[in-house]
Amino acid sequence: MPRTEVRPLTSDDPVPIARAFAEIGWTGKTAGQYRTYLDEQAAGTRDVFVGWLDETFAGYLTVRWASDYAPFRAGGVPEIQDLNVLPAFRRRGIASILMDTAEARIATRCGTAGIGVGLYADYAAAHLMYLNRGYLPDGRGVAYRGTTVPPGDPVRVDDDLALMLTRHLRGE
Repeated sequence: MPRTEVRPLTSDDPVPIARAFAEIGWTGKTAGQYRTYLDEQAAGTRDVFVGWLDETFAGYLTVRWASDYAPFRAGGVPEIQDLNVLPAFRRRGIASILMDTAEARIATRCGTAGIGVGLYADYAAAHLMYLNRGYLPDGRGVAYRGTTVPPGDPVRVDDDLALMLTRHLRGE
């Protein structure tokens, strides 16, 4: 039976994580990004959880304690960001375990978790997972780069266009 482990990002992780993404052609995920995440984790502004399957890197996500999305920030809602599972490890529960870990961490500080999900077909599995976990739209429409898009404004459909969702984790 495969052994899954989720733990915080460590200083040993940036290079192997960046290498794993480079091997599948995701060149934007550099070791520098993960070093920045380490700095933010040390400063207490972001938590980073890394998933391993049989001691092989499988994926990660982050919790941003002060979201760039103004309604979340104003409401004190932490945002789960940058959930990525390598294609070879998908459909094995890694994303769910990472989400469980992030939600448990958020619940120690706040009763609600937020997340943004992209709006094109590559995000279909994420849409279903978040809905099945109880995430619902926050009622403000879509956001582009953290800003709610007013009706009638043109936007580019890319990774920065998201429907913002929330889930109540505990009563407050």
